[in-house]
Amino acid sequence: MDVPHGTAIDYDALHALLDPGPSPDHDHDHDPAPARAPDPGSAPGAGPPSADRTVARDLAVAALRAVAEGRWDLSAIRHPLGFLCLPVLRDGPKGVCVHLFDGADEEGGDGADGGDGADGGGGAGVRRGRVPLVHAHSWSLISLVLHGRVTNRSVRVVDDPVAPTHRVYEVRSRADGTDEVRPTARLVRGEPDGFERSVGGDVYVVRPGEFHATVVSGGRPAATLVLGETLPGRSDMSLGPLSGEGHRSVREWCDPGETVVAVRAALRRIDGPDD
Repeated sequence: MDVPHGTAIDYDALHALLDPGPSPDHDHDHDPAPARAPDPGSAPGAGPPSADRTVARDLAVAALRAVAEGRWDLSAIRHPLGFLCLPVLRDGPKGVCVHLFDGADEEGGDGADGGDGADGGGGAGVRRGRVPLVHAHSWSLISLVLHGRVTNRSVRVVDDPVAPTHRVYEVRSRADGTDEVRPTARLVRGEPDGFERSVGGDVYVVRPGEFHATVVSGGRPAATLVLGETLPGRSDMSLGPLSGEGHRSVREWCDPGETVVAVRAALRRIDGPDD
């Protein structure tokens, strides 16, 4: 896709730059102090080379500058999980977005709290007090942190009809922005299963069907470049209340002025020191 700033936004090219390859078996990071992942060399599974990540970052920045300078009329979407989503590319099952987090998420608890409800948007839940809710995508996700610190909390979901903590909800998102949230018969228990903290320049991966919650660290804003490819035969899911009440929601588009303000703020942080 050629956009007005003259930069080709191509999913497959970005995927080749950011795909970390097979992940080696390792324990989850339980270190409470955020730390940058070691710079990957040629070790298998270590992640994409720094030069490739830099190229991908520069493509994301070029797209953001086009929006900030009014050369690309692209509006952000208010995602039910609490961030702004810039849909940079939609190509069938493949997509590229930039996610802008305002830092209002609460990073606390055990990471398995599904809250009081379920909402749409790729398995998102109703946000009570901006506590991140546990969800699972129908698509593979590769994310490059552009600035800030992002924590991805994994949750192990175990079927437990006797003493469940949550019900699994299926989320069906339509092209018009409507999210239909439907309860399933599956009752489960959610258990914390470690976390991974990433800072600017890091890449993290969330596999289809993996329950997780993503928050920004330290109450500070963050931005990520996100690649996703929907896989056939899968559904977006979230953890929600046992009561099994479904509902429908509609995503909101930001006005152009609000989008430009948010993008310019993100660019200042990307260009500045990333503490």
